[in-house]
Amino acid sequence: MAANPLRFFMKKYDLFFLLFLAALFVPFIFSADAFAIYEQFNRSHGMVMSFVKFAVLATLGEMLGLRIKTGVYSFQGFGILPRAIVWGFLGLVIKGAFTIFASGTPVFLEYLSMDGATAIIKSDLSWAKVMVAFCISVAMNLTFGPMMMTFHKITDTHILQTGGTLGGLFSPIPIHKIIIDMNWDVQWNFVFRKTIPYFWIPVHTITFLLPPEYHVLFAALLGLMLGVVLSVASQMGRKATLSS
Repeated sequence: MAANPLRFFMKKYDLFFLLFLAALFVPFIFSADAFAIYEQFNRSHGMVMSFVKFAVLATLGEMLGLRIKTGVYSFQGFGILPRAIVWGFLGLVIKGAFTIFASGTPVFLEYLSMDGATAIIKSDLSWAKVMVAFCISVAMNLTFGPMMMTFHKITDTHILQTGGTLGGLFSPIPIHKIIIDMNWDVQWNFVFRKTIPYFWIPVHTITFLLPPEYHVLFAALLGLMLGVVLSVASQMGRKATLSS
């Protein structure tokens, strides 16, 4: 039986994908100097780094999610560059959300009579710190999270409807129509009801237990997983639409 050329083609691109991921992370894992340069630049240009990290990692996550669901990393009209631009913008918004919720939630907990919550989240690891971090994660994921994920779904749909081009990305977005046509069964029952309580709240609790300078780095790594989750949800929504 003849070998399937498509299978060989995909294995080759799987190898390229893994090599690209290794090239991104290995220098910072094994070189203290490279990591020190990253830390310095991240402290000085936090917003720029947020844009870059999410543009790269979350877009790679979407490509990986597409590979898992369909067997390919991209297709004509997928729009890798427009997706990277959207993720870069979302990276800026996520950086802002982390700053606001990490600062504001402890203040609100103190208003609710949890004395010293602001100091606790800055202290060494303790059960009290875990509780504060959990509250920050819950507050962020139950308010900001659904809006961000819905915005991503709108832009994802717009990119596909405009052929994955840069010009299409910057054309007017028919938000009203996209929202009406959106598969809310998948958005609610999978993206909101399953990924938020069972994945994002726990992992963001861990995020807020880390020192502040590592919040966005860890969030960017999670951006890879976020891209996978939202890509899988997008594929689920398209399959449900086609079968209905």
